[in-house]
Amino acid sequence: MPYRQLHPLTDLEKLPSPRLLSTDMPVTLLPPCVATLGCRVVYLCRSPKDVLVSLWHFIYNVNTNYSIDKAFELFSKGESSYGPIWEHNLGFWKESISNNDRVLFLKYDEMMAQLVEHVKMLAEFLRVPFMEEEVRCGVVEDVVHLFSFDKLKSIPVNSSGVSDRIGRVPMENSSFFRTAKVGDWANHLTIEMAEKLDGIVEEKLRGSNLTF
Repeated sequence: MPYRQLHPLTDLEKLPSPRLLSTDMPVTLLPPCVATLGCRVVYLCRSPKDVLVSLWHFIYNVNTNYSIDKAFELFSKGESSYGPIWEHNLGFWKESISNNDRVLFLKYDEMMAQLVEHVKMLAEFLRVPFMEEEVRCGVVEDVVHLFSFDKLKSIPVNSSGVSDRIGRVPMENSSFFRTAKVGDWANHLTIEMAEKLDGIVEEKLRGSNLTF
């Protein structure tokens, strides 16, 4: 983003290789060199209903007039910062099928249900697999604990302080760590809202073999 103050491009270019970068951009906006340079892409998606609720909470932190009804209306139309969620998901889903050695497509609910298996899968994909001795000694479980949500949320840099992350609007760092619960949408959306969004997403993803 032109206005982005956190980690300007010049700072990112100074990082030694291999670099680990994160983005919310859809696959269509990634630089062509992502493929030509052999970059590995790990795409983590969530249930669209949980994405909606998470996005609403995030925006509500800076705009208390932003209602869940308004958030639902815009989200259902595909109006969000990075485009329709179904197109975002489909873009990386298709890339993961045609380039499965370069793009790893993960679902948040599946990951949370099988953390150890997913950490091992991720290590294999990044070409840094765990050794048999490490697996026997419980290193994988140690990694899961070290990077657990509660552990990361409690770190001072994440639990306190303010960052200028979205267009010069100060955001408390704690805003990026809420509950991480699968299915939290049920606490905020009506049954009618959930069914309507499910129908829209199902229709948009039809024929792709991608489901939520």
